[in-house]
Amino acid sequence: MEKMDLISRWGKIVLASGSPRRKELLRQAVPEFVIITADVPETVPEGTPPHLACMFNAFRKASAVAGQLEAGLVIGADTIVYDRRILGKPADEQDAAETLRALRNRAHQVMTGVSLISADGTVRRVFYDVTEVTFGEYSDEEIAAYVRSGEPMDKAGSYAIQGSWRSHVTAVEGSLSNVIGLPMEMLVKELAGLTG
Repeated sequence: MEKMDLISRWGKIVLASGSPRRKELLRQAVPEFVIITADVPETVPEGTPPHLACMFNAFRKASAVAGQLEAGLVIGADTIVYDRRILGKPADEQDAAETLRALRNRAHQVMTGVSLISADGTVRRVFYDVTEVTFGEYSDEEIAAYVRSGEPMDKAGSYAIQGSWRSHVTAVEGSLSNVIGLPMEMLVKELAGLTG
């Protein structure tokens, strides 16, 4: 992926996320950035459509960080898993296991909302990408072992597609990086539009 020079235009690029997965993805295109995490709740009103929910949370994160800066461009993101309802991060091990059982032999959607906000207020953009992921057959024993590993516990939908659970993924339609936490193809296009 081609590296982008955004520093000369914005002075500072900030990722409003402590996610190591988003950090790795962003580094593919943006070599220089700092991380400032946004301490905002990832909650939305009941009945909010999933694509609006992830964009709302991304915007809230980026806004919170941009408000702390004198200059720079902030990138906020929020990823959700949707299967008839929004599946957030599991509350506990039982919740993680129940989610994985519900997703067995099914397709579900992963949506990541992204917000770009400049500290000077000239840029306020929000967009999202959606990817369909299909899981195959797996046993309750495999679920239990995966939950015991601890990997699902801080992940929306209770799994990491780039981790050991990838062996149960039978199809991915759309951006893989979107499922990991940052839709890089769409993000690069949006960032290029800001510098053009």
